[in-house]
Amino acid sequence: MGKKKRWLAALLTGCMAAALFTGCGGGQSTGDKTTLKVGVTNFADTLEPTENYFGWVVMRYGMGETLVKFDEKMNATPWLAESWQIADDKLTWTFKIRDNVKFSNGKPLTAEAVKASLERSFKKNNRAETFFKYTEMKADGQNLIIKTEKPSPSMPGFLADPLFLIVDVSSEGERDFAKQGPICTGPYVCESFVKEKAVMKKNPNYWGGEVPYETVEIPSIDDPNTRAMALQSGEVDMAVNIAAGDIGLFNDTSKFHVDRIASLRTVLARINQKGLLGDPKVRAAFISMTDRKAYNEVILKGTFIPGKAPVPPSLDYGFDQLTDPNAYNVERAKTLLEEAGWTDTDGDGIRDKDGKPLSVDFVIYNSRAELPIYAEAVQADAKKVGIDVKVKTVDYNLLDKIGINGEYDLLISNITTANTGDPEIYLNWYWRTNINGNNPQNGSGYSNPEYDAKCAELAVEFDRAKRRQLMIDMQQILLNDGAALFLGYPETNIISSTKITGAIMHPADYYWITNKIKLAN
Repeated sequence: MGKKKRWLAALLTGCMAAALFTGCGGGQSTGDKTTLKVGVTNFADTLEPTENYFGWVVMRYGMGETLVKFDEKMNATPWLAESWQIADDKLTWTFKIRDNVKFSNGKPLTAEAVKASLERSFKKNNRAETFFKYTEMKADGQNLIIKTEKPSPSMPGFLADPLFLIVDVSSEGERDFAKQGPICTGPYVCESFVKEKAVMKKNPNYWGGEVPYETVEIPSIDDPNTRAMALQSGEVDMAVNIAAGDIGLFNDTSKFHVDRIASLRTVLARINQKGLLGDPKVRAAFISMTDRKAYNEVILKGTFIPGKAPVPPSLDYGFDQLTDPNAYNVERAKTLLEEAGWTDTDGDGIRDKDGKPLSVDFVIYNSRAELPIYAEAVQADAKKVGIDVKVKTVDYNLLDKIGINGEYDLLISNITTANTGDPEIYLNWYWRTNINGNNPQNGSGYSNPEYDAKCAELAVEFDRAKRRQLMIDMQQILLNDGAALFLGYPETNIISSTKITGAIMHPADYYWITNKIKLAN
């Protein structure tokens, strides 16, 4: 039996035993006041911040910081950069790096060190150039000067993305970033990391105030129900993203604090344009046959908002004024399939054409509780109109590669839509035409010249009202094209024992473990 299975078995056994005496719901601490224990879904098998989206893990675990961070209203605010300004040419940005900040190994944070870190991000991951391209980057004292290839209105927000967290490049020769974690400036330093569990230690050189815990233990508990049990039994002090159906277990405010917010996330199925769903009529039929209202209000018990558009209604980007031409309409779906030449010739309930069944693969991962629920609901609705949906579950680590390579018909995704302050990057990555690999995240083959023109206009537009309208227009194009199936919009949460304070869920889903989390008085 593997470590993870042994740990889970022990947890379940312990919980059942405790239930005989305490009801397994006391949220009792283990008594160690020097250690914080945090239950999470861990999607990373390394801590190399430039690989996939693993920089998110480095930041979430309190190790890594960026030049800029987001406040509770998604405004870009100073972090390792104390200020910034843009020159009249709209190309040259100057970031003033804080004085008296040190990496966890004691080396000073200089503008030169920041420059080396950002250059490393660009060298190691071509996703960096989908944010911005620079023609020059130089250090002048504690000023970092970046000249971009073209105007980049969202530059501060770009540099808040965890891909650009600041690491001590000079330490890479003596430390394996992937296995041991990078040297950064956050309140905690990695002591050990395997996918099943990460252990952090206090950074003795932290610049941002007192670090309250000597140790932070982060067991990977991928199943959300098991995460809830671990919090109830006191195995962990806080847990991230408890399943919506389990939140009612934590109503006792004397024992638990629930911090839940409307997230910036959209759950969607990316649609490959190169397979059977490349036919606009088949694609429109597929979207039209999905009863998204029932999925969210009935099956998920109203804990999700029914999907319609790319950007969730929690953000002010025209949700109510957008029109979905492929709203739920089973009869329309059947008619479109007939028009596309798909009929059930052999009476097996599945439509066919030219001797081939209308069968598509739906690739999902299951560490988020709602995802298999959505997939099974779509599968059931599809069968009613004669479409065979085969649900294929993969490890989260494979998802990015599958998406980039276009190895799917449908690919479930739970995406933060405003990861740089607004939805620009999200709308670019997944639907701007991928020309010779210049937009690798769009592996679906979707391409629309009108959409690309809006992307180009948005990229250099500084006026907020004009930017908003462009993103509304872009969403409507995607809806008209049936570019994806937008399933629903979740809440996000952190639930913690009242024995600790400061565990807060931010709209930017980056800041889980901070030095603000400490023992309650």
